[in-house]
Amino acid sequence: MPTIVNIHEAKTHLSRLLEQVQSGEEVIIARAGHPCARLLPIGDGAPARRPGRLQGQLDQAFFDPLPEAELAAWEAG
Repeated sequence: MPTIVNIHEAKTHLSRLLEQVQSGEEVIIARAGHPCARLLPIGDGAPARRPGRLQGQLDQAFFDPLPEAELAAWEAG
């Protein structure tokens, strides 16, 4: 269950709230009793790219030019 605080409390105790967020807790900031913001810990972000992960899965035909009919269908869209 997230902690809900009003804006004044959030401004006054921001450091403490950030510590709670860093420990994995969710904090909701409310204005006049209505939620207006949510503090969450930052995730790891996008997964790291791995060059060569499709190696051996594509044959030379993948790089061949498209047939005229298929190319025309792509260009028409």
